[in-house]
Amino acid sequence: MPHPSFLNRHALHLRPDPARVVVRAFRPSVEPRDYNPLDKTRANHIVDRVLALDVAEAEAVLAATLDNFDDRHRNLPAIFEQRAQEMEDAFSSHCCFTPTQLQLVGAYFLHEYSFEAAALFNPSIVPHPNQSGVAPGAIRFILSLRAVGEGHISSLTFRCGTFLADGTLMIEPPTRLASLPRVTMRVGDKLDLAFEADSDITERVIFPVTEAQANGIEDARFVPFIEEGQTTYYATYTAYSGQAIRSELIETSDFLTFRLTPLKGPAAVNKGMALFPRRIGGRYAMIARHDNESLHLVYSDNLLEWGLGTPILTPEFPWEFIQIGNCGSPIELDEGWLLLTHGVGPVRHYSIGAVLLDKDDPTRVLGRSHLPLVQPEKSTREGYVPNVVYSCGAMRHGAWIILPYAISDTFSTVATVKIDSLLAMLAPAYR
Repeated sequence: MPHPSFLNRHALHLRPDPARVVVRAFRPSVEPRDYNPLDKTRANHIVDRVLALDVAEAEAVLAATLDNFDDRHRNLPAIFEQRAQEMEDAFSSHCCFTPTQLQLVGAYFLHEYSFEAAALFNPSIVPHPNQSGVAPGAIRFILSLRAVGEGHISSLTFRCGTFLADGTLMIEPPTRLASLPRVTMRVGDKLDLAFEADSDITERVIFPVTEAQANGIEDARFVPFIEEGQTTYYATYTAYSGQAIRSELIETSDFLTFRLTPLKGPAAVNKGMALFPRRIGGRYAMIARHDNESLHLVYSDNLLEWGLGTPILTPEFPWEFIQIGNCGSPIELDEGWLLLTHGVGPVRHYSIGAVLLDKDDPTRVLGRSHLPLVQPEKSTREGYVPNVVYSCGAMRHGAWIILPYAISDTFSTVATVKIDSLLAMLAPAYR
């Protein structure tokens, strides 16, 4: 391992908080043994019971519900009404509702979900689009994190922080509230999402919407992509249906509105794709792992269709004999493309390493770490999945690399390292 002073491990632990909740759609199921196509559904029965309440009782139930939950969510009455409107198939025998009845019906078809109760891990980091008011030599950043709640369902959440010129790193606490976006466009599995304009970024949670995402939006690798002076933030992530996986793409310019699109082609059927921050030779480029153990360079002319590419890295050292993968998008340096990697060794022990790729021809490996840069420590390796350190993306700022990473698929922390020190660890590649 490198000398202990090689990495500056900051005393920041981002741990899951079960108090952070969103409201999700809930619809009671019908037991197969009880099903009769001539009967009303359970949803119809619930609506009938609500409408049978007299005016005073309905108002009292709604007031008590709002008193119990309103301080935990943004604009809960509107959420109730929106959910009721989504349940119109249960209202077929009813012509109209009072505002109280509409909100109360909506409340019965929602439930709270603690989206990060189990884990908060696999972070990536990018510069914040708004750098106004930042001190000289400092940078404001956004962390994306994979949050896991009940049923091992993964969603995407955010934190903000600042890295100061003296090497101090601060992460702001999240807001108490959390909210889901509106779906503003849906064509097949292609989605446009929008959050409330006055919401804080730490409040925003991107939760699975499509069937392909039903069990998780996993391991988003964000990167600022610069073209013609404009910056677009892209992130590849794994959509998990509960049975199958595929790679999908997030696009945003402001972290307020997002577009989610499935990727296509043979390289997109696996996980762990990471986009280069600019075109190479006029084409989009990704690091991918479609053979489950090695890293490949793949290209696309349209950002969405990805064929098979050129193998550039295979497992070579004992700490990566099982497989290797990327730890986020390549970072452009004067010396080449810095690619952080992960390797899996004995007893499924995950470590983080690095390679340096040629800037013009990223299939050429210029240097490679023979030993891990970061690996699980005995004092912190216990967790949801023990013996794992993992990152979905680091960031350069001046002479520093800022590396957020997760520990044991449970919580996240951050380390920083000087670029010169990191490059000195990369032995020349003999190829």
